Order: sequence, then structure tokens, then C-alpha cells
Amino acid sequence: MERRAFLNASAGLGLAVAGSGLLLGACTTTRDSASSPAEKTTRRREIDSGVQNTLDRLYSSVNGSRDLASRARGILVFPRTLSAGFFVGGEYGDGALRVGNTTRGYYRTISGSLGWQIGAQSKALIFMFMNQQALDKFLASEGWTAGVDATVAVAKVGANGALDTNTVQQPVVGFALTNAGLMAGLSLEGTKITKLDL
Repeated sequence: MERRAFLNASAGLGLAVAGSGLLLGACTTTRDSASSPAEKTTRRREIDSGVQNTLDRLYSSVNGSRDLASRARGILVFPRTLSAGFFVGGEYGDGALRVGNTTRGYYRTISGSLGWQIGAQSKALIFMFMNQQALDKFLASEGWTAGVDATVAVAKVGANGALDTNTVQQPVVGFALTNAGLMAGLSLEGTKITKLDL
């Protein structure tokens, strides 16, 4: 009886993992590669507008973030990542990398998780590459994964309302913003990022 229960649990977990793979596989299909030039131009403008709005929101809600951004070698912004699921969750969104004030490329983020989760949530993700080596490694990668290709220090705000000084000294600093402000206690490990054909 115990063996049967174990096999049933194992099969359920296997199905959940397979479902997660299918979900992520579906998310990696790049619809933009088949778009017309006019559609690509429109999509780039939408992403660029979202990137600027997200950065403005970050600067106004997190003390010290504008100064940190001015020291970053590159900033990757996903204005809206959508996560949804019941048991197998997935998250994806499109964004852009800025080096200086110039867009260097467009990217998609995808991550998946197992666990009880109901409903959909939306948040913005920002990755600041604080040194040239971290940025160069990202640019040279075919696919970049937080926690594998680089450790991402999730930004924390101290009791004084300013960014934690230990966090901002890391090579890659990550932010997650909701409408309520900076998210705390979030891990970005396992977040996969690939370049978009836009």
C-alpha cells in the first residue's frame, strides 16, 4: 500500500514537472521572429516606453536607485512579467537592455516553479550590471540564467529607507517592483533570459 502511494505521488510529480517543461517550452516560442517589420517596430516602441516608465517608477520609489543606475554598466528591464498557474507556475515577459541611454537589445525572461499558487501576478524586473565583466558575460551568452551564469543580489532597503550597501556592491543587482513598490524576500535564481529577434 505504501509502495502504491509512493508511485502515485511520484507519477504526479513527474506530470507536474513535464507540464512545467511544456509551459516553458511554449513560452520560449518567439512569435516576434515571424512578425512583419512594422509589427517589430511597434513592439520595440512598446517595450522601450515600458522600460522608461519602469525606471522612472524605480527612481521615485527606491532611494539611491538612480545613483546606482548611473554607475551601472548596463541595465536590463522587463517592464511587465506575468506569472500564472495553479500547481505548475510559469513567468515570462519581454524587455530591453540599455547601455548608457541606448537600447542594446531586446530580451525575454522565463522562469517556472512548482508549488501551490492561484491567480496571476504582474511585476517588473530590473537587473543592473555593475561592472563591465558581468555585462560582457551576459552579452556573450546564448542564454543567461540568474544563479547559474551570475549571482544576482536582490536589492534590499534598510531601516533608513535607502538601499542596503552590501547588496549594491555585488556585480549584478536585481529589483522586483509591483504597484505597491519594491518586493522583499524574492529570489531571482533560475530566471532564464534569452535574446529576442526584434
